Amino acid sequence: MYLSLDFQPLVSNTLLALLLVPLFILTLAGIYFRQRGSLIRLLAVAAFAMALFNPIIVNEEREPLKSVVAVVADRSQSQDIGNRTADTDAALKQVQTELGRLPQFEVRTVETGQATENDDATSTRLFQALNGIFRDVPPARIGGAIMITDGQIHDIPANMAGLGFSAPVHGLITGTPGEIDRRIQFVRAPRFGLTGKPQEMTYKVTASGEPQGGRARVSVRVNGDEVSNHDAIIGQEMPLEVTLPRAGVNIVEIVVDAVPNELTEVNNRAVAMVDGIRENLRVLLVSGEPHNGERTWRNLLKSDASVDLVHFTILRPPEKQDSTPINELSLIAFPTRELFVDKIEQFDLIIFDRYQHRDVLPLLYYDYINDYVQKGGALLIAAGPEYAGNMSIANTPLLSVLPATPTGNIEEKAFYPRLSDQGKRHPVTRGLEGSTQEPPHWSRWFRVIDVNQPEGTTVMDAGDKPLLVLNHVGEGRVGMFLSDQGWLWARGFEGGGPHAALYRRIAHWLMKEPELEEEALTASGSGRNLEIRRQTMQKTANAASVITPSGKTRSIPLTETEPGVFTASVTTDEIGLYQVANGDLTTLAHVGPVDAPEFSDNVSTTAKLDPLARETGGGTRRLRPAADQSTIEVPNIVASRGMASASGDNWIGLRPTNETILKSVNRLPLFSGFLGLAAMILVLGGMWYREGK
Repeated sequence: MYLSLDFQPLVSNTLLALLLVPLFILTLAGIYFRQRGSLIRLLAVAAFAMALFNPIIVNEEREPLKSVVAVVADRSQSQDIGNRTADTDAALKQVQTELGRLPQFEVRTVETGQATENDDATSTRLFQALNGIFRDVPPARIGGAIMITDGQIHDIPANMAGLGFSAPVHGLITGTPGEIDRRIQFVRAPRFGLTGKPQEMTYKVTASGEPQGGRARVSVRVNGDEVSNHDAIIGQEMPLEVTLPRAGVNIVEIVVDAVPNELTEVNNRAVAMVDGIRENLRVLLVSGEPHNGERTWRNLLKSDASVDLVHFTILRPPEKQDSTPINELSLIAFPTRELFVDKIEQFDLIIFDRYQHRDVLPLLYYDYINDYVQKGGALLIAAGPEYAGNMSIANTPLLSVLPATPTGNIEEKAFYPRLSDQGKRHPVTRGLEGSTQEPPHWSRWFRVIDVNQPEGTTVMDAGDKPLLVLNHVGEGRVGMFLSDQGWLWARGFEGGGPHAALYRRIAHWLMKEPELEEEALTASGSGRNLEIRRQTMQKTANAASVITPSGKTRSIPLTETEPGVFTASVTTDEIGLYQVANGDLTTLAHVGPVDAPEFSDNVSTTAKLDPLARETGGGTRRLRPAADQSTIEVPNIVASRGMASASGDNWIGLRPTNETILKSVNRLPLFSGFLGLAAMILVLGGMWYREGK
């Protein structure tokens, strides 16, 4: 119950002054000059003033309000390390129990830091969550906050003014003192780079619990293959030189060796995705004779600005005799030795277009071509009728790398080139425009070279006869087109066909473009999702095995989205490097920002939160003060009113509020009704009586 005196004047303040000031002046003047009855007149004026001021006694029934206390539990990814999650759970339960014994506090609990649909949780923002708890609470009702965290908080206000309230903040810190942790990261890494040429990068190894200037062993891997090892100086930026082996995405991975009793190895690895760009692909095109398809190959290769094309056409076979002078037989002498011996390894692709053996190339040179293919080179045979003849290159030492040998027969009749069952799954021909209809939505061809059972993969056929065969030979690749009719598509005959896409895919497959590998596993991060893509010639694909940044293993089923392609999209709750495996294939993917603050430091600390906590009257303390302590220590929680500090050796304090809520009001006028009338009559009667004597 709260009693108070209130005034509710019957007239305005101006009128009160006009009425009462002259009366009080006259009354006080009478007292000054000692006139009879002056004191009674003063009482009469005072009674009149009281009647005008209308005093009221207000009786309020109020109920005390509870202070609002926030309990914030840090559930960020760094809290998954060691026993931090278990300690957080135990501390949260004990804090809630302690607060439940203090009825003057209203407890609001929030667990924050986990990735949500709208937040990738790349940093620990506990004070953002705290502001959300107190958004509808007046500052006077805030009793304080208790944060259960490892101390790695990334939105701590600079001072109490930025906090928005004046109440103690306490930190209960998980983890143990003396933790050791190493971290490695790229400082500079190019987004693109030329294949086959050194790329300059830099990286840095940092360590908590180890002296700066020490050394750490770092291994470097490119696309899963270890390429070098280095001794890095801890805390110092180190140079790194890497050569990209292929075009497309290259995964450069650096791994620092772990140390005994290291906190976590999650941040001991870093990756950089570098897109390899070929520097002017060198292609050698040798046409055995002028024909309609020759221009198709030439135009396609010349239209690509990244291709350096060397093209030779044999305009007249050596056996043809006429009176043409020797110096007019060719525009440029055919530098066979320079091309096929001295500089053959400089070519990314060699194409024999309707070429036949006419002693232009010595037989020994075919051995050089064999070696070129076996060591990783690319060879494409675009065969015509000459391949079935006596001067076929199948009758040379080149036979050992050819995927098919001719029977000597040539079938000349109209047919639609079709994708084979394997061709529908092969990345060179999969989804080729017009291939999904029957008959295919492209023009017919009219000639195919008959061959014996081919080696490798037949991706296109002409009825029951192979048309396009692709094969792996040693470290290299060989493709064979068993028809010279592709130019019909280029000329638009019967609507044409996808010759440019097909020829380009064949060339890039031969040159080992990663996107066209038959067996490939790729993974990438998109927001909070891990995208997995598996290319295979098999009709089924096993589930992918995924190792999360925290070391957990998950099995992710893959779904066939198109022939030969199996995919999966998984929403993740961890940020960092994921290891994906399927069969004997492995790959890496980074989900979330590479430089996420959440992983800048995993070592628990009291230093970050302690300055602000002390300014508010609170403090920070570890739940496990010693590394070998088996249980946590949660301090007692008390209500502390009017104390400068709200933290002691084994207790923490929260501030009760003085705020109340009004439930009812009773008003009692003091100078109205019979009471006021009786007072006025008594005073005026006394004045008249005194003045009547």
